[in-house]
Amino acid sequence: MSHESNPHDADSDPKAYLQHHVDEHGFLGWLDLTVEAVDEDGLVLSIPYADKLANHAPGHAGRVHGGIAATIVDTAGGLGVHSQLDDFTSAGVATIDLDVSYLRPAVGDLVATADVIRVGGTVGVAVITVESDTPNDGWSEVAVGMGSFRIFR
Repeated sequence: MSHESNPHDADSDPKAYLQHHVDEHGFLGWLDLTVEAVDEDGLVLSIPYADKLANHAPGHAGRVHGGIAATIVDTAGGLGVHSQLDDFTSAGVATIDLDVSYLRPAVGDLVATADVIRVGGTVGVAVITVESDTPNDGWSEVAVGMGSFRIFR
C-alpha cells in the first residue's frame, strides 16, 4: 500500500475513515485503491494500473480486466453512500443491486467518481463513472454504473 491511513483521524474525517477501511480490506488493499476525495456529492477513488490487473488473452493484452472496473464501480458507489451518512463511523453499507456498462477498454489507471443521488433511511443510490486511458481515445469514460446500497444504522 502506497498511502498511510491513521485510524485516529477516522472519527471526524470521512476520507480518512474510508481510506483506513480500504487499507484494512485485503482485496481492496491488494488493488492499491485510494480514496482521492470526498465531498457533499460523493467521492473519487483510484486504482493504479498494474500488470496483475490486466487481461493476458490474445488481442486483449494490457487491458484492465472488466472485473476490476466492476469492483471500482461497486466500491465507489458503496463508499460514496457511506461517506454521506452522519453516522459514518458506526453505520454499514452493503450492495443490493449493481449495474455496470463497459464503454471501451481501459489501459491505464482507473479513476471512479461516485455521485450519490439518494440517501434514505435504509437505502442509498449512486451513479458511478470510471475513466482511464484507452487504446484509441486517450483519457475517456470506460465504464458507467448505478448501484443501490443497503444502509445499516
